[in-house]
Amino acid sequence: MSIDHEVALRPEMDMGRALEELGVRPGMPGREITDQLDEQGFAFIPGVLNEFLLESLRGRLNVLAAAEGDRGGSEVGQEPGTMRLSNLVNKGEVFATTFRHPVVLAAVAHVLGDFKLSSVSSRAALPGEGNQSLHADWDGDDLAPGDYQACNTMWILDDFTELNGATRVVPGSHRWGDDPEKTLEDSWAPHPDQQLVTAPAGSLLIFNGHLWHGGTQNRDTRPRRALHAYFTRRHNPQQLDQARYVTQETLDRLSPAARFVLDV
Repeated sequence: MSIDHEVALRPEMDMGRALEELGVRPGMPGREITDQLDEQGFAFIPGVLNEFLLESLRGRLNVLAAAEGDRGGSEVGQEPGTMRLSNLVNKGEVFATTFRHPVVLAAVAHVLGDFKLSSVSSRAALPGEGNQSLHADWDGDDLAPGDYQACNTMWILDDFTELNGATRVVPGSHRWGDDPEKTLEDSWAPHPDQQLVTAPAGSLLIFNGHLWHGGTQNRDTRPRRALHAYFTRRHNPQQLDQARYVTQETLDRLSPAARFVLDV
C-alpha cells in the first residue's frame, strides 16, 4: 500500500479524535472540576507544572522579554504597567503544554464543545502596576445562559499572593450574561462577591471566558508572571490568527491532532 493511499484511508480529524489522540480519556477532567466550572465559572488545580517545567517556562519568557523589549505583545495587544508576550505557539516548544494538556483540553471541551486555540500569551504585572477593571474575556452580552464562546487558562508561574497582584474573580458571574464594564457603576472598585485567587507557582486556573475577573495591583518588588492559553468556539475568529502566524518549524513538530486544535 502506498503512503498516499494510507493517508487517504485515515479517518478525517475531528474534535473527538483530536482529543483522544492528545490523551483525553473518559471521565476527564473529573466531576469536581466540571462542577466548579458550571457553578463558579472557574476551577483551580494545584501542582500541574513541575519545577523543571516551571523553570523552563520562566527562562524562555525571560529570553523573549529581553529580545522583544517594547515590542512585546504587539501581535495581540499591549497593556501599560505589564510586560506582555504573545504568539508564543511559535516561540518555543515548551509552550505547547498550555494547549496540549489533556486535563485542560477536557475542561475546555466541557465548557465549549467544539473549540480551537485562540492564543497563547503571557502577562507579567510589574511592581506598582497591573490593576485591571473587572472584565470578561468575551464581550457579547446578549447570549443565552450556557451559550459560552470562550474559555481561558491561567498558568501560574510565580506565587499569586495578596501582595503581588493576584487575580480577583466573581463566582457565578459567567451565568449572568452581562458585561461588567457596562453593568457596574465602577468596574474598578472591589465587588462584594469577589474572591482573590492566591495560589503557589505551578498551579492552573481554568475559567469560563464570560467570568468577571481582573488583576489587582502588584505591591511587591518583583513582576508577577502568568501564561494564558485562551480558547474559543470553532466558528469564532481567533485572538491571534494561528494560520497566518504559524511557522513551518511549528507545523513540523505538531501532530495532526494538535494542528486541529490550532486550526492550522
